[in-house]
Amino acid sequence: MGLKIVMSLFLVMISYTFAFGSDYNYKVGPGDIIEISVWRDEALVRKLVVPPDGVISFPLIGDINIQGMTVEDIRNTVTKKLDAYIQDAVVTVMLLEINSMKAYVIGKVNNPGSFPILMDTTVMQMLSMAGGLNPFASEKNVHILRTVNNTTQKIPFNYREVLRGVNLKQNIVLQQGDVVVVP
Repeated sequence: MGLKIVMSLFLVMISYTFAFGSDYNYKVGPGDIIEISVWRDEALVRKLVVPPDGVISFPLIGDINIQGMTVEDIRNTVTKKLDAYIQDAVVTVMLLEINSMKAYVIGKVNNPGSFPILMDTTVMQMLSMAGGLNPFASEKNVHILRTVNNTTQKIPFNYREVLRGVNLKQNIVLQQGDVVVVP
């Protein structure tokens, strides 16, 4: 049983490092699935889906607001709170599924919808995931809607220019929640 847990942890760490790079500080978000476990205590193992409010529950310590926390932050918080009950607890937090990192494509594309952005996903890559523009799309008037500090920004994107290899700086990396609009 112990070897199985160690191998699972190793595989998650490798896939996490491959997907995000070793210095990426991914913040766990709503819909993500995490597993929290305490070594040598089967009663303290929980697989949890992070709810929209970011508050999870764990035995002995109750509710924890993990909004804006990394996996390491969650592990440190659980370890500190458990210290009152279990001295020197070895806590493991694994990110099993990332479901909160999504961007959206709407309008005149072949397959509009929400798409995962697990790595640095550019506008062109996202449009490719959406099946490309349909024949009625306005290639010069595509734009990205991005919310920053509760304000929506409109970022222009000229598909035709990028396709020709001109003005490539507009092929930006998308962020969580971005909406690519193809009129």
